[in-house]
Amino acid sequence: MREVLAQAAFQLFLERGFERTTVDDIVARAGVGRRSFFRYFPSKEDAVFPDHERCLAEMTDFLAAADDSDPVGAVSDAARIVLRMYAANPEFSVQRYRLTREVPGLRTYELSVVRRYEQTLAGHLRSRFGADGDGALRAEVVAASVVAAHNNGLRLWLRSGGEGDPEVAVDHALALVREVWGRPAASTAPADPGASAVPAVPAAPFVPLAVSGGGDGDGEVVVMVARKGTPMWRVVQQIEAAVGEN
Repeated sequence: MREVLAQAAFQLFLERGFERTTVDDIVARAGVGRRSFFRYFPSKEDAVFPDHERCLAEMTDFLAAADDSDPVGAVSDAARIVLRMYAANPEFSVQRYRLTREVPGLRTYELSVVRRYEQTLAGHLRSRFGADGDGALRAEVVAASVVAAHNNGLRLWLRSGGEGDPEVAVDHALALVREVWGRPAASTAPADPGASAVPAVPAAPFVPLAVSGGGDGDGEVVVMVARKGTPMWRVVQQIEAAVGEN
């Protein structure tokens, strides 16, 4: 029934537009009552993203079973679960992407979904890096970087109309994240009480990782790492260059 309602809703959104479609329209097309709709979806927005709850649960289970040897690799692989969900139905994924670009409310909802994925990844990393101080900061930054890299590659594929292999761009972006942040688990443990629990940022003065957020350049975020002491004019210059490239 969940799939039937989601399919009916999406067909109507494409035919009439999201704003002009009511819950009554959806249940009439599906041949069920309003109670059935709200049993599965709290709102119309939820019907546009019927697969994210399952995907989030799968990601949570995957991370719970991951070992401690490569935390950054584990969250990168977890992000690929989302990619496979999109790639399993290219036509629907592309249509949904286009719909969310047209409806501000759906874009806001989509960002809230992305944030839930990011929080799940960050929670796993905090359990490996530590929940306080630099460990917690590292967890948040790495999680944001993984999500940004994944979304950047995914959107390239969606904008192409679902042509080709979406894993190519996503794998490339995630490889950059692992290059910057990936460290053996042992390196996160201090050698003595006075040592830092977090590995030093790589020597490169700036590492613009990816763009995250809304599509088509609106509401996007550049995630960038800069060495301490880097002149502010250089930081701004690199941010401007990264924005221009995207």
